[in-house]
Amino acid sequence: MTKDAYPVTPAVRFLREKKISFSPHLYDYEEHGGTERGAAELHLPEHVLIKTIVMQTDQKKVFLVLMHGDCEISTKRLARIMNVKSVEPCDERTAGRNTGYQFGGTSPFGTRMPLPVYVEKSIFDLASILINGGKRGFLVEIDPRILREILPVTEVEVAIPEN
Repeated sequence: MTKDAYPVTPAVRFLREKKISFSPHLYDYEEHGGTERGAAELHLPEHVLIKTIVMQTDQKKVFLVLMHGDCEISTKRLARIMNVKSVEPCDERTAGRNTGYQFGGTSPFGTRMPLPVYVEKSIFDLASILINGGKRGFLVEIDPRILREILPVTEVEVAIPEN
């Protein structure tokens, strides 16, 4: 697939509708390869690849977390910020039902249902980010500050650097 022949996903349609410019990046998706795989193939630091994690509260309220590829989420800190008992990643079925995306291809853009989005604050310090474009092996590069304009974001500080 050439750079001009990228998939037109609900995320791409959403970005086009909002008149957000982006650069498409394709890579060979590998099951359980995560952001490490994409970063290696695209020759970029994993820190600029942003994961979209579908999570839920103890009351089963679904939300998204955007996190640096080389970090984990402190679920205890996030639960305290959200004033709930606990938070955890959703199972694949719940995630797909709420977002319309397949695991490994979840984008925060164009989700099936509008979902709250918690964004690691330091993401906004980056010049550009690569985030899933709605299909496995497909990332879109955007200015992270755009997230504030097009998504219902709450900035948080819940990153735990991976060892």
